[in-house]
Amino acid sequence: MTKFTDALAERVLVCDGAMGTMLYARGVFINKSFDAMNLTQAELVESVHHEYVSAGADVVETNTFGANRIKLGSFGLADRLRDVNIAGAQIARRAAVGRAYVAGSIGPLGIRIEPWGKTGVDEASDYFREQVNALLEGGVDLFILETFRDLNEIGAAIDAVRSVSDLPIVAQMTTEEDGNTLDGTPPERFAPELEKRGATVIGVNCAVGPAPMLETIERMEAVTRVRLSAQPNAGKPRDVEGRNIYLCSPEYMASYARRFILHNVGVVGGCCGTTPEHIRQIKAAVRGAAAAAVSPAVRSAPVRQAPPIMAPPVPREQKSRFAGELARGRFVIGVELLPPRGFDADPAVQLARELKRNGVDVISIPDGQRSGARLSALSLAVLIEQQAGIETLMHYACRDRNLVGIQSDLLGAHAMGLRNLLLVTGDPGRVGDYPDATAVFDVDSIGLTNVVTRLNRGCDVGGQAIGAPTGFHVGVWVNPAAANIDEELRRFDYKVEAGAELVVTRPIFDVASFERVLKRLESARLPIVAGVFPFDSARNAEFMANEVPGVRVPDALMERMRRADGKDAARAEGIAIAREIAARLRTAVQGIQVSTQSGNIDAALAVVDGLR
Repeated sequence: MTKFTDALAERVLVCDGAMGTMLYARGVFINKSFDAMNLTQAELVESVHHEYVSAGADVVETNTFGANRIKLGSFGLADRLRDVNIAGAQIARRAAVGRAYVAGSIGPLGIRIEPWGKTGVDEASDYFREQVNALLEGGVDLFILETFRDLNEIGAAIDAVRSVSDLPIVAQMTTEEDGNTLDGTPPERFAPELEKRGATVIGVNCAVGPAPMLETIERMEAVTRVRLSAQPNAGKPRDVEGRNIYLCSPEYMASYARRFILHNVGVVGGCCGTTPEHIRQIKAAVRGAAAAAVSPAVRSAPVRQAPPIMAPPVPREQKSRFAGELARGRFVIGVELLPPRGFDADPAVQLARELKRNGVDVISIPDGQRSGARLSALSLAVLIEQQAGIETLMHYACRDRNLVGIQSDLLGAHAMGLRNLLLVTGDPGRVGDYPDATAVFDVDSIGLTNVVTRLNRGCDVGGQAIGAPTGFHVGVWVNPAAANIDEELRRFDYKVEAGAELVVTRPIFDVASFERVLKRLESARLPIVAGVFPFDSARNAEFMANEVPGVRVPDALMERMRRADGKDAARAEGIAIAREIAARLRTAVQGIQVSTQSGNIDAALAVVDGLR
């Protein structure tokens, strides 16, 4: 066979369809590792490849879409990575029998990378390189990087391939019906970037059917000269008796194949739901329309999109009253107020009014309390600011929110007047009243800080302008008593780099330990608000010391709480300890935040009185 790039220069190549769909149709459960079937059911995988080659596919993709260390690791198969990928390439090679090119299929890692996640770009490249090397050993002709949503991640994958091979790369993003990636990056941005990175062919696959994909291809054609690829789903899936069925007919898919190749598409095929019959019809359509394909040699220069313009951020002291007080060096006091169960916010608003009357500067509102159905932090923050006239510091957690939802929440919060945020990763879901609840984390607090910083510069995570920049005052957590303090401080440095403007600590009980890390925190030159917590009882102190992760209670404090005789004496002793800690911290930090057991504001005000 001629080289892939030579064939691409001469004609339109048809790629195969959906290995996953075909295996699913043969009764393979979706909770299995399809990639591991290269080792356990090689004959079944090879039979699918054969069907696509017989249907006329010029390119067959190896059954290795998820065969990276991260995804295989979730099945306990990370140590079989090399074997799975080599076998996948060899199976596809046997099926191709010299009639089709073998493309090493590489999909996303299944984790977020920087700036949205804690995995570095270099780490991601290492993971991809491991898979690339195994596919090369198996004997692929090219690589197809497919179904990526994050431009940084597919960039890491391209870099991994290019670091060890000069084989052709087909780099494909996956988009919504509006043409933007699932993270919001428009084709006018990702297409030129993929070309610059060194992709041989750039394109889109999965997520949408042929019609919306054609519009995306037209937008890509205007901003790049390299050949394009289009592999749409066979429409949207329908649930038919518990199974996903794709209803686009082969003839319909073929009609769009003819339209694709009029817009510089050199590789056309299908993704989810695309059967061998779809490929057979697409192949016939390509043969009939080959003469109409546009040669890249006569194409005009692409229209390049200007890089996103980052707006100047709102000065910190102008973002909120709370931010202004910190900027002017005034010592601030905050009290944590828990969102109530149910939807009646009036008692919480009344408590906020009382706290304001007693000189509290800001109400801190935790996000996603662990027990029962509670009012959201965002809703309570809005009601308190509107009805009690005191600013809030709204905690916002990453848990159970994807990047699109996060941006929508934050823009809504800004539109309703909220300005002060405390960005946290959030706790796992299997706690509280619902032990079977699960949690989903699309990003962590570092990634979340990057998101808010982007919004504060007037653009979203995809680089698109949002109009006027938001004016969020960005706070982040740090735990000075973390078991692995080096890791905690490393993450703190990343948060500062991402745009943090305020540091709030977890409750401090061991002042001496806190003072040992204070210089490292002060090096960021950000205001520090220290957490203080008055024990409610000796049992409460024992619980904090032994059952709450990341809390360290000195033995001397535990002994004082044990010696307190009776409920009232224990509460008084807990308040006395908190006041002593707050007084010691008073000259070292720029503010104090008081949290209490079950939102007891009387105890909080007793601690505040000691500060005033």
